[in-house]
Amino acid sequence: MLFLTKIRSTYSAADSKAAGLMAIKEKQISPEKHLLMKKHIAIFASGSGSNAQKIMEHFKRSNEVEISLVLTNNPDAYVLQRADNFEIPTHIFDRNEFYHTRHVIDLLKNLEIDLIVLAGFLWLIPKDLIAEYPGRIINIHPALLPKFGGKGMYGDNVHKAVMAAGETEGGITIHYVDENYDEGEFIYQAKYRIDKDDNLEMIKFKGQQLEHNHFPRIVDTIIKKIKK
Repeated sequence: MLFLTKIRSTYSAADSKAAGLMAIKEKQISPEKHLLMKKHIAIFASGSGSNAQKIMEHFKRSNEVEISLVLTNNPDAYVLQRADNFEIPTHIFDRNEFYHTRHVIDLLKNLEIDLIVLAGFLWLIPKDLIAEYPGRIINIHPALLPKFGGKGMYGDNVHKAVMAAGETEGGITIHYVDENYDEGEFIYQAKYRIDKDDNLEMIKFKGQQLEHNHFPRIVDTIIKKIKK
């Protein structure tokens, strides 16, 4: 089910709600029935969005869960194309909108988002957004927290730090989001072995395989526990 063809940051929250309700009306689905039919996920991503795509694929044919919106702080992020390929609405925002207005929160509320998934999103989540979605924002981190977490620890920075530390195993952590980078309650961790001849690309590959295998499944488990 598609609410909006595309949401841009120039739209107000009221515009977005009106467009969404119009789309529902055109499909002859009452707003009340729509809200009961499925639970709704919003994905935040800053880059390519390979994890986002795996989640989109996982729920593509679901009768219970819908990816209702993909949001990014990067107008050049490839995740926008991935969302377009699945006909999922997108929204691009800047730092001012995200940290100094309620536009993003209002948009999420108007689309009745139940769970926020951070899939390679690089900005710290503002306190007011966390307050609106307590226990309903999750993130994936490409290391075994609490090691190799915190501000600036993302992507290759993490993998290089793991290599420099001489670690014999790496892994991923899926966790709830709080007001600090990578410090929320752990949900799930998975490990992989680091061999002596593993280079950066091999470590990245092993980590991504774990992410793609486990993240959609964990998202599925969490969203189904959330009551409408």
